[in-house]
Amino acid sequence: MQYTILCVGKLKEKYYADAVKEYSKRLSRYGKVNIIEVPDEKTPDKASEAMEIQIKRKEAERIQTHIRENMYVIALDLNGKEYDSVDFSKHLESLKTNGKSHIAFLIGGSLGLHNSLLEKADESVCFSKMTFPHPLMRVILLEQVYRANRIQNGEPYHK
Repeated sequence: MQYTILCVGKLKEKYYADAVKEYSKRLSRYGKVNIIEVPDEKTPDKASEAMEIQIKRKEAERIQTHIRENMYVIALDLNGKEYDSVDFSKHLESLKTNGKSHIAFLIGGSLGLHNSLLEKADESVCFSKMTFPHPLMRVILLEQVYRANRIQNGEPYHK
């Protein structure tokens, strides 16, 4: 299995980078993990709606250059489908069973993902209706994919 995380922005805080490194290492037992960061656009204070759409479009174009035809693309979006950990594990397992061996997760910038990416994604998933810092979302995603693999393999995990 191959997992690619396509995300906007770099990790600046060491504690997020350490957590991403740790979960990437744990997850590597179950497949290849690749994290691709694209530059974020600076969002001015009180940006107009048109400017925000333009910023998201630029970030989307950067992400799009890394999406390959063989990837099953899951966008992280507040309007996506919500799963509990066991159901998310079953969902990822069914993707594998159906020949989806490369899953790409998209994490947008501070303004979210542009509609062009949401429309091209195979599906959208929402981890919570709460707002999380984007670096923390990367950690949460990796932890949940790691947990999903442990569940699939009948290995113990913290409930």
